[in-house]
Amino acid sequence: MKFSIFQESRIGKRKSNQDRMNYSYTRDALLMVVADGMGGHLHGELAAQIAVQTLSESFRNQARTTLADPLQFLLRAMSQAHLAINQQASIQGLADAPRTTCVACVVQNNTIHWAHVGDSRLYVIRDAAVLAQTRDHSHVKMLLEQGRIDAIEAVHHPARNLVYSCLGGPNPPDIECSRKTLLQKGDVIALCTDGAWSPFSDDTLVRTLASQPPMTAVPHLLDQAEQLAGRHCDNLTLLAMQWESSFADPSKLSDASFPGKPAA
Repeated sequence: MKFSIFQESRIGKRKSNQDRMNYSYTRDALLMVVADGMGGHLHGELAAQIAVQTLSESFRNQARTTLADPLQFLLRAMSQAHLAINQQASIQGLADAPRTTCVACVVQNNTIHWAHVGDSRLYVIRDAAVLAQTRDHSHVKMLLEQGRIDAIEAVHHPARNLVYSCLGGPNPPDIECSRKTLLQKGDVIALCTDGAWSPFSDDTLVRTLASQPPMTAVPHLLDQAEQLAGRHCDNLTLLAMQWESSFADPSKLSDASFPGKPAA
């Protein structure tokens, strides 16, 4: 298993950084996870930290050296994170449970699987084009899909920061899962919070990630995002990996879905 990876998180123009990120790996599996604490609720950074910690610790405990069922791993770990956030809110006597978006993926045997809640995104990039990406769990995305607004209206819509699925809070998360995707050498996987993706068109993001190694592309994109967002710049986090392996053993491929080191 060969890959190059780089991650960075910045505070932007906010008073604190509520984003968290991490990656973990064994000889045969890789987990990447990004979470964005929701600023509309107190202690968003706590929710994001618990989400990243829960997934990372679960991976380290269960990956020997791969996961038996990556899809079930992601579903269980995200559900456990949701419960842990609410339990911590109760322990601390918080009037309202903190909340966070979360996107995570597992790579093992040349195959990627992912799951997410909220509007933090994952992109799979091949040959300078988007092969697959997550669908935002946001009210603006819903309005777009219903044809009630267009892409230009979406950029400045007053509800653009509202999401309908998250970890933490009274409602169980609606965790959306991918189908497995076989990776090719040179593919790029990017996980990012909305502060990192929202200032760009997808074309700009994809072209930069496809044309530069992660250690160059990530800081370059974050520099641009900060300049474009100006005084309204949100926390921004980007974790990118370029896949460098090219062999997969078909006998080890699973019909399940998901696998990854810590940062936070």
